[in-house]
Amino acid sequence: MLGEGEVGDMRILIAYASKHGGTEGIAVRLGSTLTDLGHEVDVHGVEAAGVGGYDAFVIGSAQYMAHWRKEATAFVEKHRDAIAGHPVWLFSSGPLGTDDVDDQGRDLRTLSRPQELPDLEAAVHPREHHVFFGRIDPHTLTLAERALRRLPAGRQLLPEGDFRDWDEIDEWARTIDGQLANA
Repeated sequence: MLGEGEVGDMRILIAYASKHGGTEGIAVRLGSTLTDLGHEVDVHGVEAAGVGGYDAFVIGSAQYMAHWRKEATAFVEKHRDAIAGHPVWLFSSGPLGTDDVDDQGRDLRTLSRPQELPDLEAAVHPREHHVFFGRIDPHTLTLAERALRRLPAGRQLLPEGDFRDWDEIDEWARTIDGQLANA
């Protein structure tokens, strides 16, 4: 429902690249919250997403080893001219665990910024890039990832669990709504 002073009727595309479904879950939640705020929202994997007819874009990717998924980067590069003329937000999902900092006291969200981010920012001029914590379900891991998790260092690198903060995701959707209202 729209509250006083809120703007609706914006057509928003949320496009995502997800390896094990965690990033897809974030995209779906963002879409649900923005829909509840009165927007018309389509949520699609980047392989199935088209960019025509949208007023705003939210593009996200799972991040592995400091990189966005290749298909997400390719989506932005392919559609950069169509996307750049509209409000754009980017998000990544990747850090795992319950700690906000690593063993050396460095912020995990800052460390989790994808190496492609400067090029993505130059291409589409996003209003913001947000890093969300992700999830690991051992049943969805590849053979190589399962083998890595057998090692103590691998279990530390890939801890099992869902570390997504749904309140944070909803709040970011409300931030996007507020920025659209002020545009």
